Amino acid sequence: MFGSQRLYQFIVLFTYFLLLHTTSATAQQQPMNNGQNGYVSANDSAGKKTNTSTWSSQDARIYYTKVGSEKKWNMDTSIHSYQRRPFSQPWLRDLGNLGSPIMNLFFTPENPTGLSLGYHTFDPYRFNIDSLPYFNTTRAYSVFTYQLGSKLEQVAQIMHTQNIKPNWNFAFNYRKINSPGYYLTQRNNHDNFYLTSNYTSLSQHYQFNIAFVYNKEQHDENGGITSDTFLNNSSYSDRKSIPTNFQNSSYSSTRSPVTTLQRDISLLVNHSYTWGSIDTAYNKDSTQFTTQLTPRFRIAHRMELTAQKYLYKDVRPDSIRYSDFFQHSFNSTDSVFIQQNWTYLDNRILLNGLLGKKTNQLLFNIGIGNRIDQFKTAYLTGSNTLNVLSNYVVGAISKEALQKGQWEYTANTKIFLTGDAAGNFELNANVGKDLGANWGDIKIGVHQQLNNAPYSYTTYENQYWSRFNNFDKESTTQFYATINSERYHFSIGAKNYVINNYLYFDSSQSPKQYSSTFNIAQICVRKLFVFGHFTLDNEIAFQQVSGGAPVNVPAFMGRHQLAIEKYVLSNKLKIATGIEVRYHSDYYANGYTPFFNHFYYQNSYRVSNNAEASIFFNFKIKRFRAYFMIDQLQQLFKPNIIITEGYAAQNTMLRFGFSWALVN
Repeated sequence: MFGSQRLYQFIVLFTYFLLLHTTSATAQQQPMNNGQNGYVSANDSAGKKTNTSTWSSQDARIYYTKVGSEKKWNMDTSIHSYQRRPFSQPWLRDLGNLGSPIMNLFFTPENPTGLSLGYHTFDPYRFNIDSLPYFNTTRAYSVFTYQLGSKLEQVAQIMHTQNIKPNWNFAFNYRKINSPGYYLTQRNNHDNFYLTSNYTSLSQHYQFNIAFVYNKEQHDENGGITSDTFLNNSSYSDRKSIPTNFQNSSYSSTRSPVTTLQRDISLLVNHSYTWGSIDTAYNKDSTQFTTQLTPRFRIAHRMELTAQKYLYKDVRPDSIRYSDFFQHSFNSTDSVFIQQNWTYLDNRILLNGLLGKKTNQLLFNIGIGNRIDQFKTAYLTGSNTLNVLSNYVVGAISKEALQKGQWEYTANTKIFLTGDAAGNFELNANVGKDLGANWGDIKIGVHQQLNNAPYSYTTYENQYWSRFNNFDKESTTQFYATINSERYHFSIGAKNYVINNYLYFDSSQSPKQYSSTFNIAQICVRKLFVFGHFTLDNEIAFQQVSGGAPVNVPAFMGRHQLAIEKYVLSNKLKIATGIEVRYHSDYYANGYTPFFNHFYYQNSYRVSNNAEASIFFNFKIKRFRAYFMIDQLQQLFKPNIIITEGYAAQNTMLRFGFSWALVN
């Protein structure tokens, strides 16, 4: 099933070796468990180094924070849903191959405040420089993750962090994704990397954070299969025998002549100096002491330098392929080429005031920023460049819930004063309460923004054809509320969007604007039932679009997992095994245009699928976690799930993966 018997034997032998010899379990690099004390149990992923008598039994302390926040987070080491695909949660959907463009079935606006390039189909695979973890650990900590699926679908990832000194940490994470796919010429090859470091002076007055991110996503465009009817024909059980729209056997039997590449490189520097009072605490015999700074005033500087690139290349163009956009007869040496670049330098100075105790502080700040943006479109016979200088102001007031039972609230704004983005703004306000005693928390909030159309909507030009547009600013207002109950394993969230001048791609694969105001209402509910060793995890989403807005999303979506979760072998091995089912209601799925790397609105092709099913076996020994899974189980009896016109999900496939965490 993997296409390589030797590789399969290696995986089996390697897994057997790990089960016999490993003394480590794992930590999944999907950290969203809130650890308020930053402490990890000795029985969990960052606990005792080993289980032999010569290894230290002292607990390790491993946590991370994010820039601008004091809240501490622990690594996720659970196995409850470890088998789930990391880049398609909870309602994301790729084009039937790991690493391919992704659309969100749960409507979410994509365009940021200010200027942007506008390519988002690979966002779930990227490391985002604004949300990276900044670690603090008493021991060197490493996590190696590997996943293998049918047709050589592979993900390899290594993360390492350690403190150089108690007040200075660095971390890096590298991930490789490679997947040839079930269908012809749909190969994906991605590289993602980040490096972070955070330093606090011994006096605690000066803080310095630096981050570097590199993301590269390479995608072979096959244009989709020529007809869905091939999926019902037993003669095409090998999906690579189904013809695709962009295949060209004279060019290659495994690679597409049409490729898309996206790359971004970012450098972020945050540093600040804080004034405040210092308290000193001594131990019982006064042989040791610790100091604690209570901040009162802070001056901070933030600098971000980012370069993004989008590249489309067709080295064997066909005149019919482009007939909807331009007319040209190609010869054997012609190609279609476009490259769009966006580079910006953003500098911001903030003045911060802080009130209250260290564990319950109110922060307020005000600042000014300057930004230089450059957009460039290059093609084989020419190029054009746009340079923009912008100035903006920012302000915020916030208080985090750092301990149980506390209130939290935030209000912040960003307003562009000059440049092409002048008048654009973003406003966030929310209030929440930690209910304490494992009851959970509640939060309500509002978000409003006004933004320009992305550059890719307004400018497109290759050597044969060009398209230029002018659009009004897009307005988005969001109201939301969430309730989470840890005690009752229950959560519910509601959102309502009010959108005006909505930007989208229409059925002709052209950028358009819908000037009328419309609403999108969304509700998502999750409830986990526990019956002894049995768990039933249910997640249901509902969304409704008002009027005739050009937005198509499934009205209902659901995901249900029934599993047995328990410790076996004298509590040395924890397992979670069962079945998961996913489904959505019928709807007109957005089409995908490989020419512009966007999903577009259409009302002619309706997707109606059977429920997707998978069975899984997850297990954990100390810091080692692994899963075995049979995915797309329903395909044994039914045709492949249709993602959108021309793109279908994989056949029934075997997936295997593990994570191994090491604490030195």
